Amino acid sequence: MDAFQNTRQPDWDWWGRLWPTPGETLRRLGVASGRTVAEVASGNGYFALPAARIVDPESVYAIDLEESVLAELDHLADQQAIENVVTLQGDARDLSNLLPERVDIVLVANTFHGVDDKAALVEQVFDSLADGGSFVVVNWHEMPRETTTVAGEARGPPTELRMSPEETETAVTDAADLTLREQVELPPYHYALRFER
Repeated sequence: MDAFQNTRQPDWDWWGRLWPTPGETLRRLGVASGRTVAEVASGNGYFALPAARIVDPESVYAIDLEESVLAELDHLADQQAIENVVTLQGDARDLSNLLPERVDIVLVANTFHGVDDKAALVEQVFDSLADGGSFVVVNWHEMPRETTTVAGEARGPPTELRMSPEETETAVTDAADLTLREQVELPPYHYALRFER
């Protein structure tokens, strides 16, 4: 049960420089009131916490391999009186068995590039989505790493792991019966693809 390649919890300071308003970003990606969400590789909740505020009282399932980051997420949720985040420690490659229900949205942010068996993960996502549900993949654009700087430092995965929108679309649609509905630009360095079951 190894972590996905070249994925780790970033510092909230530079995360906030990329997405200073995570709730607004999530709304652009289709997160809305009354929808259940599962975030794969949620870390300590930069997206899971604002997602929970948006969908309340529905659940946001935050899935991560690392128990310590989930404990931090639970602590932050308690501090902010957010009661609808459900942390699940486990391997996303077993997502459909980890989740207690099918969800409306599965979000994979800044992680898909490092997944060793993308087809297997996409199949798990498909099995975890309710009919009409969305699979949202947020990826770094296929740009040289030295050009994607935050606070004066190069950030993101190595250049060779980055995927173009077309490569991401192919990886998803070849693996499951998911249809690309939209591409959303997330300046300065990211894009999101929203697929529908």
